[in-house]
Amino acid sequence: MDNRWFLVLADLILVLHMVLVAFVILGLVVTFAGHFLKWHWVRNFWFRLSHLIVIGIVVLQSWLGVLCPLTVWEMTLREKAGRAAYDGSFIQHWLQSVLYYSAPDWVFVLVYSVFGALVLASWFWVRPRWPGK
Repeated sequence: MDNRWFLVLADLILVLHMVLVAFVILGLVVTFAGHFLKWHWVRNFWFRLSHLIVIGIVVLQSWLGVLCPLTVWEMTLREKAGRAAYDGSFIQHWLQSVLYYSAPDWVFVLVYSVFGALVLASWFWVRPRWPGK
């Protein structure tokens, strides 16, 4: 495979990763905003379950000290394309690159855990509508 295809695949994984991050963050914001604005779709069971599962995976990975598979795949593809991979997690790298912010791993574990707890709490504050109801 031509090296540029490895880079294209790495970039596609990066885009997917960014979409998932946006889904996690905006999903919680939209859930609470939708509650106050009476948007019924924010109670959709499948939307809420997928949101909970994604942040649950992020929290579990952080507790276990495991890098996200998307980060690993992206870095591997960048190395195969002859580009330098980055150190640390996806979020750490992009926060440092975009915001010039660096923090110890425990800070990210704490932030992910608190955010995950908020998503879980949203199931009680803004109850999802079960399928078929």
